Amino acid sequence: MQTSQTGASAAPHSQTLSRGIRVLEILADADRPLTIAEVAAALGVHRSIAYRILRTLEDHGLVVRDAAGAVRLGPRMAALARGVSRDLQAAALPELTRVANELGMTAFVAVLDRLEVVTLVSVEPRQAQATVGQRPGTRHPLAVGAPGIAIQSLLSPTQWADLGGDAARRAEAAAIGAQGFATSHDEVIPGLASVAVPLLVPGEPPAALAVVYLAGARPAAELGARLRLAAAAITAGMR
Repeated sequence: MQTSQTGASAAPHSQTLSRGIRVLEILADADRPLTIAEVAAALGVHRSIAYRILRTLEDHGLVVRDAAGAVRLGPRMAALARGVSRDLQAAALPELTRVANELGMTAFVAVLDRLEVVTLVSVEPRQAQATVGQRPGTRHPLAVGAPGIAIQSLLSPTQWADLGGDAARRAEAAAIGAQGFATSHDEVIPGLASVAVPLLVPGEPPAALAVVYLAGARPAAELGARLRLAAAAITAGMR
């Protein structure tokens, strides 16, 4: 007879909890408040099920509804987000602020989340005619974009294999050791470019320090050099 350990490992996940988390992801990816019908359609469930999930999330302050009944993330989410890699956020924020204001570009730290890259914290420049927003929580596949390439360069073959999935490691990741930075154009958002450097902090997931901007603004090598200085300062601040 099999031990209970096998049965425990095969125990099903909570569908309700999974759906609630997925609702938060849907709202985070949306660029506007969503109606309950839109949330239900994105979740693939009946409107009544979506309503019950949203009411529970609303009770905990994780979502709020406007006067028209549309739903968006609530202020409690910001409080929870501040607790994610709190020390890394605290160390990165001053450097991101300096980089953003010196270069006139949005600067951010992105971290690895399975096969995706997620923006942890970002800063927009104080004075700029036009800036590119990069909201915390924004995510894109690890296989695309300069931050993804920079993070790939930090992963050992074992770590890469452990991620699973079918994505191939970018060839540019191997060149970061010599070049020191990664670049991308039109990969995540058409018309935008990014430069990123690896950011490896003990106790934190593999990360990248990056800027995003309108293509052709400045030489990539200049941006990469500035980001490397900022990454070194962040790493020193975490020791």
